[in-house]
Order: sequence, then C-alpha cells, then structure tokens
Amino acid sequence: MISATKLKSVDFYRKIPRDLTEASLSGAGLSIVAALVMMFLFGMELSSYMSVSTSTSVIVDKSSDGDYLRIDFNISFPALSCEFASVDVSDVLGTNRLNITKTVRKFSIDSNLRPTGAEFHSGTVANAVKHDDEVDEESVEGSFSLTTHNFDKYVHQFPVTIVNFYAPWCSWCQRLKPSWEKTAKIMKERYDPEMDGRIILAKVDCTQEGDLCRRNHIQGYPSIRIFRKGSDLRSEHGHHEHESYYGDRDTESLVKFMEDLVTSLPTESQKLALEDKSNAADNAKRPAPSAGGCRVEGYVRVKKVPGNLIISARSDAHSFDASQMNMSHVINNLSFGKKVTPRAMSDVKLLIPYIGSSHDRLNGRSFINTRDLGANVTIEHYIQIVKTEVVTRKGYKLIEEYEYTAHSSVAHSLDIPVAKFHLELSPMQVLITENQRSFSHFITNVCAIIGGVFTVAGILDSILHNTIRMVKKIELGKNF
Repeated sequence: MISATKLKSVDFYRKIPRDLTEASLSGAGLSIVAALVMMFLFGMELSSYMSVSTSTSVIVDKSSDGDYLRIDFNISFPALSCEFASVDVSDVLGTNRLNITKTVRKFSIDSNLRPTGAEFHSGTVANAVKHDDEVDEESVEGSFSLTTHNFDKYVHQFPVTIVNFYAPWCSWCQRLKPSWEKTAKIMKERYDPEMDGRIILAKVDCTQEGDLCRRNHIQGYPSIRIFRKGSDLRSEHGHHEHESYYGDRDTESLVKFMEDLVTSLPTESQKLALEDKSNAADNAKRPAPSAGGCRVEGYVRVKKVPGNLIISARSDAHSFDASQMNMSHVINNLSFGKKVTPRAMSDVKLLIPYIGSSHDRLNGRSFINTRDLGANVTIEHYIQIVKTEVVTRKGYKLIEEYEYTAHSSVAHSLDIPVAKFHLELSPMQVLITENQRSFSHFITNVCAIIGGVFTVAGILDSILHNTIRMVKKIELGKNF
C-alpha cells in the first residue's frame, strides 16, 4: 500500500494556509474583471462553436442530372405575334431543334404586356402547303382590293369576308395569287355579292396599307383572315375577332373551304354567321392572334455543351419583312437547372448570404429597340453558367443551382432579327461544404481561456500589489 504521505508528495496544487494569505481591494477588482473577461470570451467561443462555417472548392462537374440541362424561361415580346413565334435550340454537336411546342406555351399580349386572352394554340401545321401546279398567266382579278377607307364597310356588310393580306415582293404571295384570284372569281360567280352577298374574297396590299395590316396584327405574308359579320360585338379590344386560314393554297382546296363556310350560314337570314361545324374547315383554320405581342414561357432541355436558345418568327409558308420585325423583349424569368423553392433558397441564404444572387440575373430586365438603332436588329445575350452545390456536414445535398453571368448586345443582320441566347456551360462546379467543429476543440479552447485569463490576471495582480508596496515604502521613507 502506498502511504498518504507519498501520495501528497505528487500534489501539483499545494495549498497555502489561509492565515498566510492576504486579500486586497486591487486583487478583488482584478478578480471581478478577470471573471467578466472569462465570461465574455466563453460566450464568443460558444457562439463560434454553434455557428456554421463553410469551405469552398472548385471541382469537375459531377452533376446528378446527367448530360442535359433544363432551361426555364418566361419572356414577353411586345411586337412578335404568337402566330409565328418559334423557340429553337442548337449546339456545337449539331443538334438543331426548330419550333419546339411540346414544353412551350404562348399567350397573346398587348403593347403593355397584358394578356389579351387564353393560351394561343398553333395547331398542327402541314409539312408542305399545296399550291396550283399550273399558273394561268392571264388570270383575271376576282378579289376586291381593300384599303383603310373601305375595309370596315366590307367587313360589316357581308356575313363572311375572307381577306388575303399580302406583299408584292413575297414569293409565297406570288404563288398564291393565281389560285386566290381564280377562287375569288368562282365564288363571285356562285355567290354574286350584289344578289346573294353571303361571302366575299378580298385582298390588302400591306406595302400600301401598313396601318391597316398592323391593326390586324399581320407579320407574315400571305396571311389569310376570316372575318365574320357581327363578331366585333364579342371583342373586348374594339377590333373584330377573326380566324386565320392555314390550309392548302391550291384552287380546289380554297374553293372547298369557302363552300364549307357558306354551307354553315343560315339560308333565310344573312345577317349573322354561325360557327363552322365542318371538320375539314376546322382543320384549316384557327383563331387569329388577338394582339400583336406574345409571351413565350416553358422549358427546354439542352446538352451541356455550348449552344444557342433562339426565339424568332418562323414559318415554312410565309415571308417576313426583316426591316419591320422588332425583337424587343422583357425577360420575366430565365433560370437553369432544377427549380429552387423560395423557402429552400431563404434557408440557404441564412447559411451563405451571397449564394443565389446570380441564378436569376436577367429577371425583370427589359431590352427594347425603340427604332433608334435602325432596322434588322438582333438582340443577343452571352451567358456563362456555373453550377453550385451546397453540402451539409453529414453529406446531404442542401441545394443544387446554376448561377450565371450575362452580357447583352445588339447586332445588325440581313437575316430576320431574332432574340438569341448564347449558352456556355463551365466544366467545373463550385462545391460549398459545411465544416464540422470538434467538441474537444471547443473544450480545449474553453480551458485555454480560463487558464490564460487566470494566469494573466495573477501576473497583473502581483505587479500591482508589489507596485503599491513600493509606493508605500517610499512614502514611509524606508530604504529597500
């Protein structure tokens, strides 16, 4: 057995009898200050232990969403008709997808970006529009020429007025002209406007009647519109609600379509037109845009390689006047990758305040061509995209988002103006990891605080005590 005396010999904390100690006011004051300092430093250390720290690293992109990137967009075009608005995607690997419709929705909007009706449906478009093979060079003018002055008169006078809005320079209009005039002549002979008056075919030269064509939202040539007498009573915008013809343009198809429209009219009264019940006619016509603008929204999936997202006017059977196309737009939303809920983003911002500031950089931005830049203006956006992941201390993926930088410019082109988004994805990604603080490290720091403050306070107390003693000795006149 080890004796108590031997055990006492290894005591690191030998005690001084209380009778040999002396308390002082300076020591009491220093003790209080030391205790307060210990409490303050302990609180700081506890706050540091409870707070979350992160480390940022750049690694090769190892996305869980594969080789494709989702692009969500909502863009308003005040001067692009939904009738021809097209979303196209291309990339450096040769991918070229034109007029994507499956995941894209279009809504007609006015010049103030307000929607003017329900979703605009483009419908099924034939691969090739049929025209007359043989052209009669001596074709007789059978349709009526309308101008701004007599347009409303004819539209209000006849139950059905079919108008061909054309431009003389348009090749599609030139191919349509013989069959259109021949059809107009046939319908005039069958349904004399003065004797019968149920239907009339007319035409408008948009190079001469620009205001009239803009009033009816004509952007592609030729545009065949169907006006029904009395339909303006259902319009909320002061114009006629009308339909567009998208069927074949040969004489036989046109005559059959016109006959179907006449058949749908009542025989006793010619004042109001009823809706067309013919399946053939329904396939060839659809409601025309109710306004001259379009809001394009939806999403597309693209390969993670440099490419382009292009929104433009496109048609396989119409011509466009590039000098009159205005691709001004307002970006309501443009984001990449999986959608991040506002709640998830706010939670992450508490952890990392600077994250999420660039995942919607272009939202709310307007790019308007006020014609000061001239005609044929393409608006381009150069976008560089980087993926960012935030991982918790347990390896759980807290958020996965794509942030981007954007630089916009305008360019003049001889082709039809477009809104083009050049996309360049970085092969690297930013990984933000939450660091875990060790509890043993926290305890070690607490002990260091207590011991350090106690030791420093003891040294200060000794210096202060000896200084006071020296001052007293000097005052008493004693020698050292």
